[in-house]
Amino acid sequence: MRRLVFSLAVGCAAALPAAAGACPSGLRPATAAQLFFGRDEAAGVSDVDWRAFVDEEITPRFRAGLTVSDVYGQWRGPDGAFVREPSKALLLVLEGGPGEQARLHAVRAAYERRFRQSSVLLVEQKACVAF
Repeated sequence: MRRLVFSLAVGCAAALPAAAGACPSGLRPATAAQLFFGRDEAAGVSDVDWRAFVDEEITPRFRAGLTVSDVYGQWRGPDGAFVREPSKALLLVLEGGPGEQARLHAVRAAYERRFRQSSVLLVEQKACVAF
């Protein structure tokens, strides 16, 4: 497992080697959750649609803040062929508050339903953070 240190003041993340024990001075434990949303254009996920989804589904559930990046993704479909598509990566810092996991899964389900996607990839890692 890797420890991630997020510095939102300068907008970057640096990976540090994992070490047992508490977070370094000035940082507190949290969970970094990354979600990856495929933007299959056949399903109609335009830039306007994405912005509306962020405004209507993500922001109300995670008001403390978030980071979104444009990424490229590929995966092997059930027929064995690669599916390649532009995607969005969403980074959230979870601090273990009540309902966080339920809200996280609600965002995934809303995207799958709204844009007829088979899944939204979720990756969670323990992190040490400072804001």
